[in-house]
Amino acid sequence: MASGEDSMNDNVQFFEGVEKLVEIWFTTNDATKKGADLRKIPRSKLESLLKIVRCEIISFTSNDNIDAYVLSESSMFISKRRFILKTCGTTTPLLCLEVLLDLVEHYAGFDEVDDLFYSRKNFKRPDLQVTPHQHFDQEVELLDSLFNDGAAYCLGPVNKDCWFLYTLNPLPEFNGRQVPNGQNVKMAEPDQTLEILMTDLDPEIMSVFTREDSLTAADATKKSGIDKIIPNMIIDDYLFEPCGYSMNGVTKNGNYMTIHITPEPEFSYVSFETNVPAASYREIISRVLEAFNPRKFTITLFANQASQAKDTPADLRHLTKIGDWHRRELQVCQFKNYDLTYLFYSKFPS
Repeated sequence: MASGEDSMNDNVQFFEGVEKLVEIWFTTNDATKKGADLRKIPRSKLESLLKIVRCEIISFTSNDNIDAYVLSESSMFISKRRFILKTCGTTTPLLCLEVLLDLVEHYAGFDEVDDLFYSRKNFKRPDLQVTPHQHFDQEVELLDSLFNDGAAYCLGPVNKDCWFLYTLNPLPEFNGRQVPNGQNVKMAEPDQTLEILMTDLDPEIMSVFTREDSLTAADATKKSGIDKIIPNMIIDDYLFEPCGYSMNGVTKNGNYMTIHITPEPEFSYVSFETNVPAASYREIISRVLEAFNPRKFTITLFANQASQAKDTPADLRHLTKIGDWHRRELQVCQFKNYDLTYLFYSKFPS
């Protein structure tokens, strides 16, 4: 996260902090494969997979429910049947999917993709990205070649701050396997994901995430208050040279939190993501905003009907203002397994 991609001027090397986020849920219809588990994929195979993506493993933590990897460009999380890969810079995560599907079938014992999400904010410098990531149309074309029933969306104005999503959204099948709200019984386990994507951040706060101001990653974590956003996380953090920061946090029951920071004032960016369940995310959102003080931010929340957060979208829709930030966009979508709420806020002037 510390290496430059292109010169913006004589002194600053541009880095694209915006991540490409892949989340895939796997399943099998074979009753004999009760031991299927994504964590059976050997580390050497994961390292080879990440070479395709153009990043590498820096650090690793795990417990009985989740494996968490800090990468040279963001993070990877692997649990029993969920795979998450989140990478920034000029990485190419979609190019590894075909290999990943083969690894899952060969080592993990799953033979079917249950659900898929690929998302990202609009890039600041899309011209510096590597094919197929220079344009969302390219990404959609690749995903369509691998998955059936894919659907592509853009939330927010396409000529300003927006957020792209590709997911599996087949037509409903009225075969007795649907729950009353239209969501599939197969995904009845509770699940939710909150993401906050922030730009134009407070330079004084961002200086904490430089080697000039913080001696270690732990120092930056404590100074910034990251350790207090969601207490009782086991934190694995990394401070890049000369600047930049990544952290993964995990709980004993397999929930996670991850934060990635590009602190340079010319293109500052911070992402926060967690799947910790909550009936309301107002407190977590407030802690994140207090820690980083962005000028603009996007919130996305996925929640299924089994989730503790299933009523949170209604709560978020009432948040027309959060402190000094005014809501500019609100969109709500319903997919086969999840409800999605998208919000965009900024301070005046926008």
